[in-house]
Amino acid sequence: MSVSLAPRAAARRSADELRALAEAGNALLGSLTANEAAADQVVRWVAENFSAEAAAVACSMADAALPHLVSQHLPGVDVLFLDTGYHFTETRSTRDEVDRVLDVRVVDVLPEQTVAEQDAAFGARLYERDPSLCCSQRKVEPLQGALGGYEVWFTGVRRDEAPTRTNTALVAWDERNGLVKVNPVAAWSFDDLLSYAAAHKAPVNLLLDFGYPSIGCRPCTRPVAPGDDPRSGRWAGSAKTECGLHE
Repeated sequence: MSVSLAPRAAARRSADELRALAEAGNALLGSLTANEAAADQVVRWVAENFSAEAAAVACSMADAALPHLVSQHLPGVDVLFLDTGYHFTETRSTRDEVDRVLDVRVVDVLPEQTVAEQDAAFGARLYERDPSLCCSQRKVEPLQGALGGYEVWFTGVRRDEAPTRTNTALVAWDERNGLVKVNPVAAWSFDDLLSYAAAHKAPVNLLLDFGYPSIGCRPCTRPVAPGDDPRSGRWAGSAKTECGLHE
C-alpha cells in the first residue's frame, strides 16, 4: 500500500557551513573536466559529509537509477516524488515499485492546491495557457517547501539532456533553495542510465520503451521520434524547455 510520508525535519548546519562544503566538494570532485569523479565517488563523498536523514533524492520516476545509486551509500534516504496530480499511470506504478524494492523512503510532495482547486482558482487546463505558472504551482513551490528540512539534495540532471544543462556541475550551492545540490550522473548519457538500471535491476518507467525518453506530466509530455532531441516531447509546441526546478 502507498503511504504518504512527510519530509524529515533534521537539524541543519548554517548556510555558510553548507556553502563551504559545496565549494570544497566541487573542488575535490572536479567539474566539467576529463578527470572529474565518477557518479559512485560523488555519492560516497556525500555519505562522508552528510547523514542519510539530511539528504533527499528528487526523482521524476522515469527510472530509479539515481535512487538506487544513492541508496548504496545512504540507505533509507528520502526520495521526493512531486505528486502533481497529472502523472501517467506508468509513472505512479514506477513510484510504487521504487518504494517496494529499494532501500529508500518515498515521500510524496503535494502542491498547495488539488487539481480541482487550481482549476477553480485559475481556470481549467492552466498547463495549456500558462505552463510556467502551472509548473511553479505544482512542482517548484512544493519542492522548495519540502527541501527546507534537508542539507543536500540529489538530482538526475544530465548535461546531454538540453543546452540549458551543458554546464551542470557535480556539486554546487543551490542559492534559491538554500542547500547543497549534487548531480552525480551529470556526465552520463541516456544509454548509461538504462545500462545502470538494467545491471542493478532498478525499476524503469514502461513509457521509456514507447518513445518517452523524458517523462513529465501527462498533458505536457509527448513521445519523441528516434533521433530527435530527447526533451522535445516536453511542452511540445511551446517555447518552454524547463519546468523551473533547475533554472
